[in-house]
Amino acid sequence: MSRIGRLPIAIPAGVTVTVTPDNVVTVKGPKGQLVKSMHKDIKIAVENNTVIVTRPSDVKEHRALHGLTRALVNNMIKGVSEGYQKTLELIGVGYRAQLQGKKLVMNLGFSHPVEVEPVEGIVFETPAPNKVVVKGIDKEIVGAVAADIRTWRKPEPYKGKGIKYDNEVIRRKEGKTGKK
Repeated sequence: MSRIGRLPIAIPAGVTVTVTPDNVVTVKGPKGQLVKSMHKDIKIAVENNTVIVTRPSDVKEHRALHGLTRALVNNMIKGVSEGYQKTLELIGVGYRAQLQGKKLVMNLGFSHPVEVEPVEGIVFETPAPNKVVVKGIDKEIVGAVAADIRTWRKPEPYKGKGIKYDNEVIRRKEGKTGKK
């Protein structure tokens, strides 16, 4: 049995989960609505304010999909009730970010400012000039947008300049020595 897949998912107050016969899961909550189509072999049932995910057999594919499906449904429920966010830090002289309307504008040492338009369902915040917060209800999209922003200037190992996640640790390297 999958250790993750067999765990029931508690549905918090204010959240409704519906599953169609062709395994399309719809989760509605205070922050919005998410719809995702799941694999047809995995059975998803809503009983007594819990979601239970079961698999038909112990075939390798079904075992893999069991935990995956349970995690996806759990992420949907958490997203519409609490939401997700990723915090990015800009490290470097002159590196800063600001909002212009809904658009994120960053100065990253290029000859031009970098402008990032928010994807539908994503909100940017800049609590400080060197911090960017990406918020949304879909964990997958929040992570993808944060990764796209990070690719503009990945952190480098010598001085640590670049865009990094707030909990990311950058392995630092020693610079060249003056030996002859």
